[in-house]
Amino acid sequence: MMTARAIATLVLFLIWTALLIPLQMLLIKIGSPWRRSLPHFYHRSVAWLLRIKVRRIGVAAAPAPVLFVSNHISWLDIVVLSAALPASFIAKKEVNDWPFFGLLARLQRTVFVERNNRHRTAEHRDEMRERLEQGDNLILFPEGTSSDGLRIHNFKSAFFAVAEQPIRGRLPFVQPISLGYAKLNHMPVGRRWMRIFAWVGDEDLVPHLWRFLKSGPSEAVVELHQPVTMADFASRKGMAAWCHQRVLEGLSDINAGREPGPRTPPKPLHVTPSQPQAQASAPGTSVPEQNGDSVPPAA
Repeated sequence: MMTARAIATLVLFLIWTALLIPLQMLLIKIGSPWRRSLPHFYHRSVAWLLRIKVRRIGVAAAPAPVLFVSNHISWLDIVVLSAALPASFIAKKEVNDWPFFGLLARLQRTVFVERNNRHRTAEHRDEMRERLEQGDNLILFPEGTSSDGLRIHNFKSAFFAVAEQPIRGRLPFVQPISLGYAKLNHMPVGRRWMRIFAWVGDEDLVPHLWRFLKSGPSEAVVELHQPVTMADFASRKGMAAWCHQRVLEGLSDINAGREPGPRTPPKPLHVTPSQPQAQASAPGTSVPEQNGDSVPPAA
């Protein structure tokens, strides 16, 4: 039964995607404003097809553009975040070369950046700034890699460089997002079932996708925290550490099944908080950066 449902879901997904690809190509070619809205609609329908209930807490900063910064758990994050917000992603350059999924990333007007080329940092910053100038919202994964869904890697402050320059005459809003997978088959996910969602290490995409398709209905929670600007902090490191703390607090609540509690307010300008180092692998703890990654993957 589960296998038959998984096959049917996959077939419907491919048919629906094939129908919308030419439309999005046309919208991009003619520069229609609907090119921003169609991916949002598409991923909401895909979330429904995959039986993912997306529960959003909080509101997006207005007016656009906004740089959203989120923790990263899985390829599913693309579906969930895009279903919750009309935005494009910032992804590692390798995603552009992936069969099929690379095409979908391009159709969502993803900003591709090179993970291991620090000499192009300024160029990537300028590309992100240009997209924000055009009125696009962007979603950034500042960990630079995915986590196990229970912990969060430190945020790389270099990714926040675009927030230092005015966009349309003002500093852009940066809004942290806590993303977590709370329920599977209407039961709390917990540590035991998080592997259904988390895509980490060298695990191949197809087996992970197939395992998820054979699982039951699920619930993802997207909590949007207080937006800030660089004017609230003394440095990029201060902003990165504060955003990390907000996301960590939210993920801890999601994994524990709690409703959002009190959140850490912005620190005074002269204070630069430090990010916590690795702790025990309890829900919501943080882990240090790995492998020197300098660009966030999109999936």
